[in-house]
Amino acid sequence: MKRRHFLVASAGAVAAAAWLRPGDQGKPHAPYFNHLSQLLRTHHISRPALLIDQQRLIRNCEKLRQRIPANKHYRIVAKSLPSLDLIRTVMKHTGSNKVMAFHQPFINAMVAAMPDCDILLGKPMPVDAAENFYRQLPPDSPFKPTEKLQWLVDDLPRLEQYLALAQRLNERLQINLELDVGLHRGGLAAPELLDPCLMLIGQHSQHLSFSGFMGYDAHVGKLPELIETPAASLEKSQMIYANFIERLQSHFPALYHSGLTFNGAGSPTIFLHDQHSPMNELSAGSCLLKPTDFDLAALADFEPAAFIASPVIKSFDGLDIPGPLPLGDVWSSWDVNRRHTVFIYGGNWLAKPESPIGLQGNSLYGTSSNQMMLNGSPSQQLSTDDYVFLRPTQSESVLLQFGDLIAINANNSLSWWAPLEQGHGH
Repeated sequence: MKRRHFLVASAGAVAAAAWLRPGDQGKPHAPYFNHLSQLLRTHHISRPALLIDQQRLIRNCEKLRQRIPANKHYRIVAKSLPSLDLIRTVMKHTGSNKVMAFHQPFINAMVAAMPDCDILLGKPMPVDAAENFYRQLPPDSPFKPTEKLQWLVDDLPRLEQYLALAQRLNERLQINLELDVGLHRGGLAAPELLDPCLMLIGQHSQHLSFSGFMGYDAHVGKLPELIETPAASLEKSQMIYANFIERLQSHFPALYHSGLTFNGAGSPTIFLHDQHSPMNELSAGSCLLKPTDFDLAALADFEPAAFIASPVIKSFDGLDIPGPLPLGDVWSSWDVNRRHTVFIYGGNWLAKPESPIGLQGNSLYGTSSNQMMLNGSPSQQLSTDDYVFLRPTQSESVLLQFGDLIAINANNSLSWWAPLEQGHGH
């Protein structure tokens, strides 16, 4: 190779390497997170904590209320907001006392604290869980299950179990039937499957009453558009739902009335339902806190309102990877975003680093629930005793991992909101 060609090739290789080399992605905390850091220091918060920004939460509630069609009711999904104080706040700012529940101990806790709430189960419960609810309900409870609690039933065998329970306890259970509207996670898959269920309910009206349908459409918008567009998927799902209502009206007119619950939707799909939707009630919860799994176009105007704050317990320049080879030195010399290392208090949550911008985990070093390594650049200006903020990817399990939630009020005071108890004991 001629010297001139060699120099040109070498210059090209250098330019290509420079182009491939990662740029500095790091930035210090934005003013919002600087403010949160100062607030946490003022209150001596020295452990990982789950923060709820009340002002953002309230704004999200108002946006949700404004966007739901006037002829639809809103039902609060409790699993995504697993705290009585959190649910109360959402009730206040959405004007709804309707709750969807997914865990038997949560149901007992909610009816004890909020006996006026109206509860629909979001999944079919083992019949023993339903029996535990009644066994744990105090005899003098002001909550009226026959009026305010709908058990979700997905097929005839489970309905027969619930009938036997109702007869054994001498209770009258409200039964909401789960429909398969395309998700294929269970429920009645064809309108004619309604017949034996509704016949059984009609034959045992002393112990069972029909309260409506629930059809979850989480599959809408998940398929590649080449296979099925979101609009086509939604239309198909709503048509299935409408066919069940038509079957009810034509074959069981005595069970049809204006007070029935026709529930559906979820945070990803709630705003796809307009006034013409066959459902008269729409459910959502996660959109009000907006974890990262809900960074969706339909929720673009909603604000993240839940963050994990974790103290930095160790901070140093460089990247030191265990082992005989200087992998950390090579990696950090190539990538400026690996030139600073912090270890935070705790870790390994279902969450992603949010602030300061540019922090990332290290898959080679591994994760830890005790002290998790995060790498960044010097531009983030992180020191020991600073805070790192992460956004949960989902809320339903993450909010239960930190003890009392810290609700940040408009006047910068803090409120401590207890999470709902998992109920592992008897």
